[in-house]
Amino acid sequence: MIKVLMICFVGLLVSCYFFSFGFTFLPPAVNTKIILAGIGAPLLFTQLFRSRRVEISRQLFTATGLAIVFSLVCYIATDLNRTDDFAYATYYLSFAIWLLAGYTVVFAIRQVHGYTNFHILTYYLAAVCLAQCILAIWIDSSPVVQSLVDRYIEQGQAFAQEVDRLYGIGASLDNAGVRFSLVLIMLSALFTRDLFQKRTMWLTVILLILFFAILILGNIIARTTSIGGVMGLLSIFFTTGLFHRIIRVEFVRFFTVLSILMLVSILVAMYFYTHNELFRGYMRFAFEGFFNYYETGEFRTDSTDKLSTNMWVWPKNTRTWLIGTGLFDGWIFNTDIGYCRFVLYCGIAGFSVFASFFIFNALSFLSRYKRYKLLFLSLLAFSFVIWFKVSTDIFLIYALFYGVEGVQGSLFTSKSTVENENSLFNLGNV
Repeated sequence: MIKVLMICFVGLLVSCYFFSFGFTFLPPAVNTKIILAGIGAPLLFTQLFRSRRVEISRQLFTATGLAIVFSLVCYIATDLNRTDDFAYATYYLSFAIWLLAGYTVVFAIRQVHGYTNFHILTYYLAAVCLAQCILAIWIDSSPVVQSLVDRYIEQGQAFAQEVDRLYGIGASLDNAGVRFSLVLIMLSALFTRDLFQKRTMWLTVILLILFFAILILGNIIARTTSIGGVMGLLSIFFTTGLFHRIIRVEFVRFFTVLSILMLVSILVAMYFYTHNELFRGYMRFAFEGFFNYYETGEFRTDSTDKLSTNMWVWPKNTRTWLIGTGLFDGWIFNTDIGYCRFVLYCGIAGFSVFASFFIFNALSFLSRYKRYKLLFLSLLAFSFVIWFKVSTDIFLIYALFYGVEGVQGSLFTSKSTVENENSLFNLGNV
């Protein structure tokens, strides 16, 4: 019983990290991510004191340098344009906070389970995402629960209510969709690599249920979830031998289970769509494009209409193209497209460094974990695809990976411990 409570507590920490939020009774600048970072700092210093040395890996050193350079370029943009909008001029602080908060989460996982790796991170993140989906539906359908959440939790829910969108605790709009997508991509990596080797079909069934539950329910909160779902399904289909002349037995079992679960999901969705008005509204929003295609012959949504008509706003002079306007916060340019907002804020100079930062993180992990190259290529592709929709980044997932290496003892050493794959992707039993 104590172990179950400890696992639930770690799950809560994971949720506070992955879906950070504030409290109505605390200053607006304080949220759960910052609180976790505040815990992570002494934990990290304690480890450094015990090891009596500070050796930063070349990978983390380079990533830190890129984050600082990007912040510097953004600061120059604000200085030249004489603005006080430091949204990304302080990115180095956000970078450090994510690292420390991620370290706290990974440290807690290791204390409870005795080890940390990619598998257990994915299990926790998938469970948290499903919990957020269920919580969002509960909040939306229960005024009492919604009132209780709104009384103590500050997460910008006023805007979500204004546009009539569901929200959990820290999970709403495109930010939730981005995080759901990341987890769907990570789940697909489990299907395509390790689960077949371990031959644990019961675990595969559970994770497949999680995959489709997050895909369907996540779309009700944010249709951005579809991006991760599509990328995850493509990874599964193209790496499990489906299109080969000879298909391995374990893949046949996998696709049998996958087909059964897809059929059951469709039948259950059809039943509730027919008999439950609330669920019907959820489905029409989540899969608006498919309903429009079925009813009008055109695949479109309100979001894609806005993106294609008036969201693409670009600089109007060479100076802005080069160094930007130094403006980012708010709806200053009437667009939320990442490419536009980053270029308008810090120009091609700043955006190039920002893009290089994510290219470096993905390729450096890929070069060290070659067996999982598809995972990191998918994360790299997602980094650039998501900027067609929203201005955000996915460093929070890399911060967890860095945290794993830190807790495993390789983050602050120059010796690589990843070639034998005994740290980040070490297999173990939960």
